[in-house]
Amino acid sequence: MIKNILVDLDDTIYDFRKAEKIAVKKTLEESGLRSEEEVLERYHVLNQEQWKLLEKGEVTREQVKVQRYANLFREYGISKDPKEAAMEYESNLAIGHYFVDGAEDFLEKASKEFDLYMVSNGTSVVQHSRIQSGQIGGFFKEIFISEDMGVNKPSKEFFSYVFDHADIKKEETVVLGDSLTSDILGGLNFGLKTIWFNPNGEENHLDIKPDYEVKSLEEVIPLLRSSSLSSF
Repeated sequence: MIKNILVDLDDTIYDFRKAEKIAVKKTLEESGLRSEEEVLERYHVLNQEQWKLLEKGEVTREQVKVQRYANLFREYGISKDPKEAAMEYESNLAIGHYFVDGAEDFLEKASKEFDLYMVSNGTSVVQHSRIQSGQIGGFFKEIFISEDMGVNKPSKEFFSYVFDHADIKKEETVVLGDSLTSDILGGLNFGLKTIWFNPNGEENHLDIKPDYEVKSLEEVIPLLRSSSLSSF
């Protein structure tokens, strides 16, 4: 029987893609630089590449923050200092929040039936600011942010840290998140059941097989209640 849900934050509860786009746009415009759709989309791709390297342990978090801008500026011939841009971006990203469809309702209902634990790979100051902005901290028993912990998803060390600090059992816990390479892989490697939140119906071309897949957060609670989870 599932009693605990390890819930990812970005693109599971908060619409990070939207927040990222707005923050990057502001960062570029504040520096007098262009912020056309092409540039914003290219930043997103370069950012994802850096986060994948972080997940593999090939770069540090500080390198991610700066290198994504260094790569973008190099491609577009921008002379601005990428370290300065990285700091401006974090300040812009920390302002406000945007919920994924159904996220508020999910948190309210799920927190009444299950113990929720936030598990995020985000930057500490940014995530804490956004959590406070959205007033969602009260829905979670504990909040685990990788920068505070010193380890990142999908490492076993990340999940070991969570279980060392939360009084929960593996057989009573499920991971809910949008990232196959972070949330799902990390959960599977640690011996946890997983639910892949895939609202856009993306095809899974990876050798990472979540136990369950949902397209909306509305599906999660009925799934956890169902007899199909008797093997959990």
